[in-house]
Amino acid sequence: MHSPRRHHSRSGTTPLRSRFVSHGLTMGLALAAAALAAQAGGSNYGIKPGARDIAGRIAEWPVPTPQFARDPTPAPDRRIFLVAMGGNKLARFDPATEKFVEWELPANTNPHSVLVDSDGVAWLTGKGNGTIVEFHPDTGHTVAHRVPSGGDPHTAALDDNGALWFTEQAANRVGALDRHSGVITEYRTSGTPYGLSIDQAGNVWFCRIQGDMLGKLDPGTGTITDVLLDKGSAPRRIATAPDGTLWVALWGNGRLAHVDPATAAVIKEYPLPGGSDSGAYAVTVDASGKVFVNEFNTDVVVILDPQTEAMRRIEVPRNSGIRKMVIDQAGSLWYVGSTSGRLGRID
Repeated sequence: MHSPRRHHSRSGTTPLRSRFVSHGLTMGLALAAAALAAQAGGSNYGIKPGARDIAGRIAEWPVPTPQFARDPTPAPDRRIFLVAMGGNKLARFDPATEKFVEWELPANTNPHSVLVDSDGVAWLTGKGNGTIVEFHPDTGHTVAHRVPSGGDPHTAALDDNGALWFTEQAANRVGALDRHSGVITEYRTSGTPYGLSIDQAGNVWFCRIQGDMLGKLDPGTGTITDVLLDKGSAPRRIATAPDGTLWVALWGNGRLAHVDPATAAVIKEYPLPGGSDSGAYAVTVDASGKVFVNEFNTDVVVILDPQTEAMRRIEVPRNSGIRKMVIDQAGSLWYVGSTSGRLGRID
C-alpha cells in the first residue's frame, strides 16, 4: 500500500461568492449560516445507509428507457429512483415487485442525477436546461427551479437543514437550493466541479476534476479553500464516512484517497487493483465504514476495509459503465450501468 503522506492546503485567492435570487424571493441568511450535519454514507443522499456482509451476488434488471440511464438513489420507502439522461425520464424501481414506473420530465431537462428527501420528494439536476426539478411522485406535481446563472447542475447532496447542494460542471459553480423557499445561492469556483459531499462540521466538499484538487466550501462565510492533490489525479467523486473522514475516487491515477477534513490533508492513498488506468469513478461508504469504489475501465467494484486495508474485487457484467453507486438501508449496493442500461444490486 502507498505509504501515508499529507498534502498541504491553501485558501482560495479571494473566493468569489455570487448570490442569485430565483422566483423573485429575497435571499435570507439562514441557508448560509445553518450548521449542516452529514449522515453516514457516500453522498448525503437522503437516507442513512446500512451495512451487511456482501456475498457478491449480483442481480440486474433492464431499465425501460436505457438511454444513458444512471445515478440510482434509495427512497425512504426502499424503492430505487434513477434517471435516463438521454431519454429525459425519471424512473422508480420497486424491489418487492421488480417493476419500474417512469415519468417524462420537462423538455430538455436531461437529468444527470436524482436524490429523494425524507418526505419522498425527488430532486433532479437538470443538466440540459439549467434547472433543479422538484418532483412529487404521489401527485406528479413538478416544479422547475431555474439556476439563476444559467449553469449546468451536475451532482447533488442533501443536508439536514433543507438545502440541496449541487455542482455545476461547465459553469464552475457550486449551488445551494433552499428547498423551503426555492431560493438558490451560487458560489463561483474553478477546476470543473464534479462530485460533492458534506462533512460532519457542515462544510461542502467537492471534486475539481480538471484542477487536481478538492474544494472545501464554508456555507457560513462563502469561503472556498483549495486542497491540492497530485498532478494528474483528477478527483471525480467523494464520500463522507461514519467516522467523519472523506474518501475520494481519483480517476486520473486509479487510486482511492482518504482525507481528514479537519486538517484538509490526505491521510493515505490506496492504489486500486486495476492499476493507474482502471478509472476510479463512484465511491460510497456503508454504516460499518467499508468503502466501495468502482473501476470504470475494468468493470470491477472494489471493497476496502479500512481497518485491515484488505481489498476485495467483485466483477460486474462487462461494459456496465457505472457512474454512481449507493448503499441502501439494508446495506446492499445499487448501481446503474450507463452503457448496459441495467439497474444492478450487489448483496
